[in-house]
Amino acid sequence: MEVSLLVLLFTIYLAIRYFTTDHDTPSDKDRKRFQRGIRLVQARLYTDAFAYFDDAVKQYPKSAVAYAYRGKCQLAQENYYSAIYDLTQAISRDNTQADCYLDRGIAYYQVEQFADAFREFDKAVWYFRDEKPDAYRWRAIARLKIQQLSQAENDLRRAVLMGDENSAYLLTQPPFTTKEYQRK
Repeated sequence: MEVSLLVLLFTIYLAIRYFTTDHDTPSDKDRKRFQRGIRLVQARLYTDAFAYFDDAVKQYPKSAVAYAYRGKCQLAQENYYSAIYDLTQAISRDNTQADCYLDRGIAYYQVEQFADAFREFDKAVWYFRDEKPDAYRWRAIARLKIQQLSQAENDLRRAVLMGDENSAYLLTQPPFTTKEYQRK
């Protein structure tokens, strides 16, 4: 009888503890905190968003989200090396943000570091887990630069299956339409 009462009380204690504990990750909390800046990025007001996230990085230097969005603004403003720095800082604080890998890969691609870009796109594909065809398309584009044509075609076809029209267009362009490639 006493054991049953203790088990019941312990179960009640665990239930109360579970429902009163905060389950949000630091990144979730930062996304709520920085909603105004995130809306600026979504509205493509990158200059204002950069100023907002630059202040956010100064106030919250451990925030991966602040660095990630500042890097996204840098990328949109074609400051590729600064974007790489900010996105690297974001990843070092929270390495589960798939968008950071995709954006850092795009920045590496723009500065013609194709092997590094491929590696970042590969990580983005893994972290997105078939949720975003952009990662497959960008990985395919990087593969074209490092001469992995058949794997690039596979990535583009995978993106097409996920509904990406840009990948479908790329499949209609050389090198995929040349007779030499089709014989292989």
